[in-house]
Amino acid sequence: MEIGKELAAPCGLYCGVCGIFIAHKNNDQKFKARLCTVYGLKLEDIHCEGCLAEDEEKVFFYCRICPIKSCSRERKYKGCYQCQDFPCEHIENFPMPVGKKVIMRAIPYWRQMGTEKWIQDEEARYVCPECGHKLFRGAKKCNKCKKEVHLD
Repeated sequence: MEIGKELAAPCGLYCGVCGIFIAHKNNDQKFKARLCTVYGLKLEDIHCEGCLAEDEEKVFFYCRICPIKSCSRERKYKGCYQCQDFPCEHIENFPMPVGKKVIMRAIPYWRQMGTEKWIQDEEARYVCPECGHKLFRGAKKCNKCKKEVHLD
């Protein structure tokens, strides 16, 4: 499996299963519209090519200003998994409860298993157990078979 380094967000929220990333990648206008209501943004704001994309304009607005990402850069870390201060105030103050829960699960796992295994397992985790359809982090039900899911 080829790992796109731009998808390995320092916080542990793997971008490959992010709703913003998936909606942008698939050019899914209906999904983008739903995300607009969640984030209070306009349709054109729902775009991202990964937290660590070289062109900062191609990164989702909130991820551009993320204090976790800034902290990792300042410390010259690839991610929180390298930091002995984890969990820190940036994690404790993370604004989305599901995101914080995932970070608290993902960082120790990433630290223990390494980047490739962490990414493989994040990709494998966000799949509907009923029909095998790829899901996004935070999904409550599969948009293909409508089965309720509890993945986070």
